[in-house]
Amino acid sequence: MAEAVAARAKANGNPSGPSVLRGRHDFPEISGRISAIVLQGKLPRFFWAAFFACFVLVLLFLYSITYLISVGVGAYGVDIPVVWGTMISSFVWWIGIGHAGTLISAMLLLLRQPWRASINRFAEAMTLFAVAMAGLYPILHLGRPWFFYWLLPLPNTHMHWPQWRSPLVWDFAAISTYATVSLLFWYMGLVPDLGVLRDRAKSRAGQVFYGILALGWRGSAFHWARYQTVYFLMAALATPLVVSVHSIVALDFTFAITPGYHSTIFPPYFVAGALLSGFAMVLTIAIPLRWAFAVEDLITLRHMDNAAKLMIAAGMVVIYGYASEAFFAWYSGQPYERAMMIQRAVGPYAPLFWIMLFCNCVVLQLLWVRRVRLNMPVLFAIALVINIGMWLERYVIVVTGPSRDYLPSSWGEQSLTWLDFGILFGSIGTFFALVFLFIRILPAITIFEVEELAEEKGGAR
Repeated sequence: MAEAVAARAKANGNPSGPSVLRGRHDFPEISGRISAIVLQGKLPRFFWAAFFACFVLVLLFLYSITYLISVGVGAYGVDIPVVWGTMISSFVWWIGIGHAGTLISAMLLLLRQPWRASINRFAEAMTLFAVAMAGLYPILHLGRPWFFYWLLPLPNTHMHWPQWRSPLVWDFAAISTYATVSLLFWYMGLVPDLGVLRDRAKSRAGQVFYGILALGWRGSAFHWARYQTVYFLMAALATPLVVSVHSIVALDFTFAITPGYHSTIFPPYFVAGALLSGFAMVLTIAIPLRWAFAVEDLITLRHMDNAAKLMIAAGMVVIYGYASEAFFAWYSGQPYERAMMIQRAVGPYAPLFWIMLFCNCVVLQLLWVRRVRLNMPVLFAIALVINIGMWLERYVIVVTGPSRDYLPSSWGEQSLTWLDFGILFGSIGTFFALVFLFIRILPAITIFEVEELAEEKGGAR
């Protein structure tokens, strides 16, 4: 048994590269450091400055939504023929960002990858917040969002049954399923750590709050046995959602006959793009987090290196999707598909198209260099650039098809308004504000899994 633990620890250490954990840790030190961020409020000053900036964007988001509902959907930049604009682009972008959390927490758990332990918690929380932002966009895009419940298959006397051929119904089913499973899986992983916070809390209010959330967790062998069984079963249930949810979102486009939409490459292409943007957002959160709270020994360069490698893998599939889309537009012999691809390259949206290719194709190649992957400022900048490029990709896909359809007499461009940018940047601010609140209230790093890694690495007790 000791030899097996030693062999696994050696594998975790990865002598040829950074280790999963740096230094030697014991259980009280790990649980004390992580829980102190929540219980003692050891937050740097710039944490509140950044939260205030995000809160200003939250107010912008609320004002933009209020204005949109008061005035109507004509207030933002959608018109005939471009009836899908920034709303649907941002919806697809946010759904993609949420996929990396499920991949890290569920798929890597089933594959027994130890490096997920320090980053899976905030990646799962990121999934929930991103899905919440994504779910708002189709509702706001309805025009009359207060009737969104008509999408539910609820029997009623007015016979408001859902139109099952509508992409709205597919999106509602996909988002609700994904959000429910992700929430249950995230909360299940929190239960042991909530028990730690309950036991370490000094105030009566903290003990009651975390005690209720811990659901009577005692850490007994019986509890751990049941916990491991349920946790792995939920991981097995959540893993197929990585593929299925974004494939359903891709079918919103694929089932249309609009040039640039009707493509069978879209489901795997969208899934790969989702993983690329999702891991870029994980790095966007993880790099400042490990620096701000001095947890570089828990969230090590090994985590950053592996996340960057997965970005390369997903990014190369995305580049293949770009190439195959252009190739089949030419090879199919369809004049409308060929014209659409040419319009993307030289038409009114050509600057956005080439910026997208630069961000997602050219900048991505820097990650092949190991020194770049281990340079945190450079890696953070690359993650930001790829996030921008992935949003532009969604916008180019959504807008260029309807703006250049079969009838040149109906061609037209979208005119962006302040409301498009207000809702977009407001949702980004709301997302990060929720991340800040999560870090303040709940442990952003999984305590018990990091303790397991420390025990395997150095025999911690």
